Amino acid sequence: MSWIVSLLVLSALIFFHELGHYTVARLVGVKVEVFSIGFGKKLFSFFALNTQWSISAIPLGGYVKMKGQDDSDPTKKSFDSDSYNTKTPFQKILILLAGPFANFLLAFFLYFAIGLSNPTTLAPVIGDVVKDSPAFEAGIKPKDKIVAINGKEISTWNEMAKIISKSDSALNIDIQRDGFIEKTILTPKLTQTTDMYGEKIKRKMIGISSAGVTTPMNLTFIQTFGYAYDQTIWASTMIYTGLKKLVLGDVPAKELGGVISIVKLTSDATAVGWVSVVFFMALISVNLGMLNLLPIPALDGGHIMFNLYEMITKHTPSDKVIMNLTIFGWVILFGLMALGLYNDISRLLEP
Repeated sequence: MSWIVSLLVLSALIFFHELGHYTVARLVGVKVEVFSIGFGKKLFSFFALNTQWSISAIPLGGYVKMKGQDDSDPTKKSFDSDSYNTKTPFQKILILLAGPFANFLLAFFLYFAIGLSNPTTLAPVIGDVVKDSPAFEAGIKPKDKIVAINGKEISTWNEMAKIISKSDSALNIDIQRDGFIEKTILTPKLTQTTDMYGEKIKRKMIGISSAGVTTPMNLTFIQTFGYAYDQTIWASTMIYTGLKKLVLGDVPAKELGGVISIVKLTSDATAVGWVSVVFFMALISVNLGMLNLLPIPALDGGHIMFNLYEMITKHTPSDKVIMNLTIFGWVILFGLMALGLYNDISRLLEP
């Protein structure tokens, strides 16, 4: 079942990505010859709107083949009025940006749907208290609930954590314990910990962990827009930072995952419920958008780079340069896919 759900998730995300390219291409007068979900041998196809729509055998991506554009041979060009090659660099960039934009837009609407379902978040209820920590010395105990800091009402664990991490002095904390409000004062301590990428960092903390208690967010319809926007920005920032750290070597290459990881994560999300599947789908959609913006030839970002070069210099790169860089781009992509698959298999074989 998890394979089917994973396939449906990936296919839907690829469809929206390619639909972005298709829509803008048609708007600027470019003929789209093929719209394919998957690569390789065509399993099913039909002709409509002057385009061949196909589902192909290898469900690891998709593409729209515009008239005059062929990634397998960039030297093949057409200069008819409805060809990609006759459009201005600005129009081409709009077409190229439309795919990633469609993924970000889809993620926004998915997060918006989650927001409408009255999602839950961690409540500021304390689980464990580290011995000799600021919280321990201030008398904070497990099951205490932090309800205010410096007079500001606290309703979620994230709100509390942000205030603590940004503090530069002692904090006046109101605690709910056994139906009564207790007050205490403590000063956060700069402590070494690890972030989501496994890196060692220093952050101001008070020595507490979450009890795992959740609380509904109770978002209004207007607040749901803010929630969807914040989640989309958070996902984009997280993925960008992760990619940067991977390139710089701050995060080891063994952390890179492939298709098997996606299937496993989808399976785990499916077991939890539809909200988890939608949340994971939104995260992967942002991931797909960000990855396609990388300046690697054969990706949207690589083509954008070529067109920016033309806009700035008023000259197009030579066919030889485009061909060599495109081949280099495919080598990088297949190398990353192979590394992700290798890491996935290695994790499966771990005892």
